[in-house]
Amino acid sequence: MDRSLIKSMMPSLVTGHIPRNVRSYKYRVYDDQPQPSALGFAIDPKPFDGKVIAVTDVAIVVKLKPSEFAVLDRSLVANVPDEGAKVHVKPYARHRFDGLRADTPEERTEISSDGIPFTIKSYVLGSAPAKLPIPTPQCLELSQLIEQLEEMPAPDGFRHITHMLVDAGARDFTWVDPTPSKIIETPPAISFTVSTEKFEGRVTILFERASDTYAVELHRDGERVERRNEVYFDMLGEVLERLIDDGRWRLIDVSVIDTKAARCRQAVPA
Repeated sequence: MDRSLIKSMMPSLVTGHIPRNVRSYKYRVYDDQPQPSALGFAIDPKPFDGKVIAVTDVAIVVKLKPSEFAVLDRSLVANVPDEGAKVHVKPYARHRFDGLRADTPEERTEISSDGIPFTIKSYVLGSAPAKLPIPTPQCLELSQLIEQLEEMPAPDGFRHITHMLVDAGARDFTWVDPTPSKIIETPPAISFTVSTEKFEGRVTILFERASDTYAVELHRDGERVERRNEVYFDMLGEVLERLIDDGRWRLIDVSVIDTKAARCRQAVPA
């Protein structure tokens, strides 16, 4: 979305939708770019409700408060609402494999000195991890692969590779955790099933000891349909994006919660 264009359009779009005694307004743009926090790191926006006040060829403007607006990239909204409709907007947010938002505070239970259990919630600013549902392995190479998938960024720069896997519907994880003597005979590997418009089937990432690289295989109905060899660790995100990421995670979910106002607006004669 051309944000400079949006900036020039906003005064005419919000005219008549702010109180007369208000001299300024603010708005936030929701497109395919990360939302920055006041401290400069990317954050996952929360869902919100509002009223649609304008629909253009490039943007949908939603009024949140008397002088606060949200601007949605129209190309990312599948079902465009009518002007006047009250809507619930759910922008993209990174998630974990358990279905919770990735910025959900971590919880752990501790025992006090007098034996009473208590719960601690911890949250690291700017952190939104998606841990693989795999126990701590004995194999160093498998441990390194897990760390790379969890920590390395996806090509979009906002997600980590594991967020990409969550968005691809990754499930049914299996892994190979060999002893050092079996690392060539049974290479360390992680396998999972995905379902996207680009690929539906089984994905396997294998460590190749001889070249110190990875291979990525795609299987469908038990047969291998593609294999990428000599994938270096810093290429994993790019290769997986090309193979399984359909980009639909960028879509903004907009659902109409009250169409009465929109219908009344349409019924008024021109």
